Amino acid sequence: MIRYFDEELKELKEKILQMGTISEEMIDYATKALMEEKEELIQEVFTRENKINQLHIEIDEMALQLLALHQPTAIDLRFITAGIKINSDLERIGDLTINITDNILTLLKQPQLKPYLDLPRMNLFAKEMLRKSLDAFINKDVELARSVLLMDTEVDNLKDQIFRELLTFMLSDSQAIERALALILISRHLERIADHATNIAEDAIFIVMGKDVRHHLEKKE
Repeated sequence: MIRYFDEELKELKEKILQMGTISEEMIDYATKALMEEKEELIQEVFTRENKINQLHIEIDEMALQLLALHQPTAIDLRFITAGIKINSDLERIGDLTINITDNILTLLKQPQLKPYLDLPRMNLFAKEMLRKSLDAFINKDVELARSVLLMDTEVDNLKDQIFRELLTFMLSDSQAIERALALILISRHLERIADHATNIAEDAIFIVMGKDVRHHLEKKE
């Protein structure tokens, strides 16, 4: 029975990692569609969303079955319950990427408003945070998880910087408003993706330490 539980737990980890990889691919294709002005790449995002939704259901069912059949204790219990939350975060990342593609479609119909410099940087930060947070979750690496929490501030700063710059465009040229708003929304969605990666990192810390560090409460100790 213990061996069966270990195998099921391993499969759960693999499915969560697979979902994380697909989420990262979705972000990549969306950003590439914008930077290279290739609308056909957006279909790659939608194709992967279907797989995300399928895995979302499979992971929840597997995790609930593990809880019901094996009644795990201590770190295994925290791992499975955190896995359910992470599953939800990854599904939301997929939804946010779909929102990004909606705004990209708006942008591709019009001349480029400005060079895209900060959005690719936000994309890289969001992807790195997602990758590191999942690695921290799988490997129970508290220090790696904490490094993700620190990166969140950089993403917030980039989002604010993009907003300020695009606000200037909107105030000086009414014809720029639709494109500027689309870019602001993309930066907002990327910032939310980074927030979900932060959630995953916080869950990784919870698994190892049994400590809730949401809102960075651990700093108050």
